[in-house]
Amino acid sequence: MTLTTWLLLLLAGVGGGLAGSIAGLASLVSYPALLAAGLPPVVANVTNTVALVFNGVGSVSASRPELVGQGRRLARLSVAALLGGVTGTVLLLITPAGGFERIVPFLIAGASVAILVQPPARELAAEGARHPGGSGRWLALGVYAIAIYGGYFGAAAGVLMLAMFLLATGTTVARGNAAKNVLLFVANLVAAVGFALFADVAWAAMLPLAIGFFVGGRIGPSVVRRVDGTWLRRVIALLGLGLAVKLGFDAFG
Repeated sequence: MTLTTWLLLLLAGVGGGLAGSIAGLASLVSYPALLAAGLPPVVANVTNTVALVFNGVGSVSASRPELVGQGRRLARLSVAALLGGVTGTVLLLITPAGGFERIVPFLIAGASVAILVQPPARELAAEGARHPGGSGRWLALGVYAIAIYGGYFGAAAGVLMLAMFLLATGTTVARGNAAKNVLLFVANLVAAVGFALFADVAWAAMLPLAIGFFVGGRIGPSVVRRVDGTWLRRVIALLGLGLAVKLGFDAFG
């Protein structure tokens, strides 16, 4: 790996970590950076997932003020996130490399469209505050389902998790974002362990990406407290649609 590639992955990690902490969009930044570095799609995906653990460490450690009082609920939901991460990991490990390459463009396109059509987080929080009631098993099932996707690929998993959490609990955006960071950290951690044991991780590429993820993850929660991330989600979603088209041509052309 050249120094230029190392530095580009570091910058992609910072950008992805910041986007991931703010809006759950880390993979739409980091995954194409790994492809550009020459990694095959499956190797890029598992390397990205392992590196994302450090984004979780950074974002969760920086979200401690917003996590106060959420421990009991997050302990229950973390079980669902862990089981979902395991399920997603197994699904990826049994998916043929060629099949994964053909699935990814649709996953990225679907995630990008979901981001574009989703109302701003503050509107979701207000709606959830008017009609709360997702503290039971339905919220756990939602966390499990999104964690499966997070373990398998994960682009925009944070957007889905945050939206569901805000609508179900009626909490504030900052507290919902902190909870999202914890649950995705659990899902990514168990997936990363599985990939480290049973998949091909490009460790040389993972290191600069992980450092960048940690830095971006540490910065993200402080930005969430001050900035509406709607504009960021839409810009990255449009770029994601372009990426989906390119990957689709590469896979099917």
